[in-house]
Amino acid sequence: MKKQFSKLIIVSGALVLLFSCGKSFLDQKPYGSLDPAVLANQKGVESLLIGAYSLLDGYQNSNGIGGWESAADNWVYGSVVGGDAHKGSDASDQPDIIPIELHQPSATNNYFNVKWKAVYEGITRANIVLKVLAQATDVSDDDKKRISGEARFLRAHYHFEARKMWGKVPFIDETMTDYVVPNPNVNVPNTEDILPKIEADLQYAYDNLPEIQANVGRANKWAAAAMLGKCYMFEKKYTEAKAILEQVYLNGKNPLGTKYGLLSNFQDNFNAETKNLSESVFAVQSSVNDGSGAANANYGDVLNMSYGGPWDCCGFFVPSQDLVNSFKTDPTTGLPDVDTYNTNPVKSDQGLKSDQPFTPYTGTVDPRLDWTVGRRGVPYLDWGPHPGFAWMRDQQYSGPYSPVKDVYYKRQKGSLTDASFWSSTVTAINYNIIRFADVILWLAECEVEAPGGDLEKARAYVNEIRGRAANTASWVNNDQNKYSAKAVVASEAAMLAVDAKPGDYVVRTDTNTTFVLLTGDASDISNWQEYTIPNYKIGLYTDPWTDQAVARKAVHFERKLELAMEGHRFFDLVRWGEAATTLNNYLQYEKTLRSWMSSASFTTGKDEYFPIPQRQIDLSNGTLQQNPGY
Repeated sequence: MKKQFSKLIIVSGALVLLFSCGKSFLDQKPYGSLDPAVLANQKGVESLLIGAYSLLDGYQNSNGIGGWESAADNWVYGSVVGGDAHKGSDASDQPDIIPIELHQPSATNNYFNVKWKAVYEGITRANIVLKVLAQATDVSDDDKKRISGEARFLRAHYHFEARKMWGKVPFIDETMTDYVVPNPNVNVPNTEDILPKIEADLQYAYDNLPEIQANVGRANKWAAAAMLGKCYMFEKKYTEAKAILEQVYLNGKNPLGTKYGLLSNFQDNFNAETKNLSESVFAVQSSVNDGSGAANANYGDVLNMSYGGPWDCCGFFVPSQDLVNSFKTDPTTGLPDVDTYNTNPVKSDQGLKSDQPFTPYTGTVDPRLDWTVGRRGVPYLDWGPHPGFAWMRDQQYSGPYSPVKDVYYKRQKGSLTDASFWSSTVTAINYNIIRFADVILWLAECEVEAPGGDLEKARAYVNEIRGRAANTASWVNNDQNKYSAKAVVASEAAMLAVDAKPGDYVVRTDTNTTFVLLTGDASDISNWQEYTIPNYKIGLYTDPWTDQAVARKAVHFERKLELAMEGHRFFDLVRWGEAATTLNNYLQYEKTLRSWMSSASFTTGKDEYFPIPQRQIDLSNGTLQQNPGY
C-alpha cells in the first residue's frame, strides 16, 4: 500500500489550497490545482486516504516535510529525552538535539517546528479525505463508514502525537475553513485539552471500521480499539481502558484476520523479514527498492546505526548506561532490581580501543538486553561480535553502546535496505506504533490502577511478557556469529591456522565461543580475545502481589525493559507523574559518565511538555499560547 504514498503529495497540497481560500478572486480554480470534484469519487477518495497514511512515518521528501526530526518512533523526544539513550554521534552533528536532551530546549529549535508541521500536515490530509468523501456520490455506505473511520483514526493519531509533545494544542477538524497553508492551525487556539476530541475520533473509528481490511497496513476495528485504550490511559480512565483493552486482548486480530499474540521471538518485532505478524497491532509500513528512494522507507531512523567498519552512517541514538544497567537480574530469581539497578553497573569497554583486551560483564542479565543494545563482545545480529570502539563515532562523547532495534541484518543489505540511497541505513523495518506487548502491559497497569483492580491479574500479565523473554530458543547465541565469521572451526589448532588479520573473528564449535584477533600474528593464541555468550537469567514474579505500590513499580519497570528504545519512555513518565523524580535521578547518574551533561536537570511544571514552536506562534499572530516556562 505505501508504495503509492509519494504519488499523492501534490494532489493533497492542491486540495489544501482549495479548501483554504476565501472569497472574491480566490474563488477561481487555482492554475494547476485539482478541483475537489475531480477526486469526489471512490478512486479519488481512496487515493487521498493513502496520502493521509503516508505521513505516518513523518517524512515526505518530494515536498520537504519532516525527516528524522519527526520520526514516527519519536527517538529524540520519547527515548533520548526519556533516558533510554543519548543523542550519540559527536557534539557537532545535529547539535539541536543537545538542548532537548538536557531539558534546556528553546521555542526556536527547528526540531520542534519540523515535528509540528509533519503532524499537522497529516491532520490536514485526513480532513481532506473527510471533506471530499462528503461530496462523493459513487461510494457505498459501507465504504463511507470504512473510509471515514480510517480518516478519523489517522486524524486522532496525528493529534495524539501533537498532544503528547506539547500538551495543549489546536484540534483541527474538517468543518474548519479559517486556516491557511502550510500552517493549518494558525487561527485555532490551544486553550483546552484535546484528548476528549481524540477519544471521540477513536470511538467513531472503533464503531465503524471493519475487522478485515484489504491491506495489512490499514487501521481496522482492533487497531482503533487499542488506540482508544491508549487514549484512556493518558486520560487516566483506567476502568474504561481496561474494558476496551480486554476486548483487544481476547478478540483482537490484524487486518488480515490473524489473531493478536506475542511472537515467540522478541527480536522478530524489529526485523524487516518478520513484520506485520501477530504482535503488530498498528505499524508504520516501510518498503525499499521500490523506485521511491527513501520516501517509503524508515527514513526517520536513518541516523541510528553504528559508525565505522561496515557502517557508512551515522552513530546516533546511543543507549545509556542507565538503560543497560536496568537489564541486570538477580542471579537466583532472575528478577530486575527496580530500585538500585545502577549499583554495581554492567561493565563496559568505555575508554578501550577495539584492539585492547576486554572481558565483558559476567553477571546475570535479561536476554532482551542484547536485542536492544549492542555492546562489545556480544553477537550483533549477524554482523559478528560487536567490536566496541571501532564502531563508535566518538566513544568519549556518546558512550560505548549501539542501538539494535533499528538495525538491519548483514544478509539484508541491498535487499531490505535501499540500494539507491546515499546510505545503506535506510531500511524496510516497520515501526510498531502499538504492538501487542504494549496492550498487555497497559492491561497490567489497569489492574493496578482501576478501582477494584486485581493485582494478581497484573502479575499474570507481566509474567506473560517475561515468559516470552524466557524463551531460550530466541536468546542471542554463538551461532549468530557464523554468518560473517572468517572461519568456523572445531579446535584451537584449526583456528591458529586461519589466515586472519586483526579484527577478523573465528567461531569455535568445540568451545561454543567466538575468538577475535586483536592484533599481531594469528598463529599466536595470546593475540586472540575469546568471547562467551552473556549470562542470561530471567524469571517470573512468583510471590503474590499484595501491595499496590510494589506492583505499580514492577509494571512501570517492565515497560521500560520491554519497550526500551521504542520512543515511549518519556511520555510514560509524564503520564505517570514520575518524570521529575525518575529523570533527575537518571541525569544525576549519567552526569558521572558524560561531563557535557553537567547542567542538565528536569524542572517540574515546565519540562513535561516541549515548547510550542516559535514559528507557529508568530504565524498565529498570538493565537497560539506558549507553554509555561518557555
